[in-house]
Amino acid sequence: MHGIIILMIQKIDISHRTVIFIVSLILSLWMIYLIRDLLVILFVAVILMSALSPLVGFFVKLKFPKALGIAITYIVIIGLLTVLVASILQPLIEESTKLIVTLPSVAGQIFSITNIDKSVFQSGLTNLSKNVFSITLAVFDNLITIIFLLVLTFYLLLEREKLETRIASLFVGKEERIKKSIVAIEEKLGSWLRGQLFLSVIVGLLSYIGLLILNIPYALPLALIAGVLEVVPVIGPIISAIPAIIIAATISPILALGVAAMFFVIQQLENHLIVPQVMKRAVGLNPLMVILAIAIGSRLLGFAGALLAVPLAVVVQIIVTEIIEERKV
Repeated sequence: MHGIIILMIQKIDISHRTVIFIVSLILSLWMIYLIRDLLVILFVAVILMSALSPLVGFFVKLKFPKALGIAITYIVIIGLLTVLVASILQPLIEESTKLIVTLPSVAGQIFSITNIDKSVFQSGLTNLSKNVFSITLAVFDNLITIIFLLVLTFYLLLEREKLETRIASLFVGKEERIKKSIVAIEEKLGSWLRGQLFLSVIVGLLSYIGLLILNIPYALPLALIAGVLEVVPVIGPIISAIPAIIIAATISPILALGVAAMFFVIQQLENHLIVPQVMKRAVGLNPLMVILAIAIGSRLLGFAGALLAVPLAVVVQIIVTEIIEERKV
């Protein structure tokens, strides 16, 4: 009888532990959900830190203080971006302005070709004009976010080695192995971002050259769209081709086919020549895993989730591989 009572107490105790664990898990998941925007910013900062670390390391090897090396890295990158933007800003503004001015007539031609109800487009423009103030606020909000992101990245770069050591110290007896995994994750994330930026530049240039050859109006903004959307794997290149094809269709159906063929050729070059060379050391994910990661990321966090799905999948892949290898030992 005494033994039965003890057994019941043990069962109740286990049941309490289970309840506490479940409640703690639910609360943790809820907290993660509440601060998801902050976690996204932190993850982007980690990616930027990983991409900039080699350049910062170069300046540190030249005997610069680390803080000064990071500052110089920022100045170099911001300077290059400023020169790039300044060189394309005037023609970009001119072509974009012309595109906006001619958009109603282009839309009218599209509607006459496709029999789409004009009221849908008109209501969309009305809603857009009503939301100008909220869009302006969103721009300022994003500017503050970018500044916060740059500051956070600065401190992550400054404290990188200390943070790696502190995280590894949480896993007693496995510090060296965890530190190697952290370094591997940083290398992969840095390679991914540098590779994506290079791909965006290449695809943007190829698109611009192709659109100029085909004499398509607004080649610069259309090529810029192609370069930016290159960051979104699989679906980005498809979406970026649509505006150019639509504009070409208002000129000539044959020209629209030519533009579609041009984007198809660029995509094939990207898939079979550029990406294998640029990304062979970066992510190494299965295409199916990439598509699934993008679908899940976009479902959870929208556009930001789609952008960050692949680097997050890379992190998960490294962690899972490490767990499997540890169990084999």
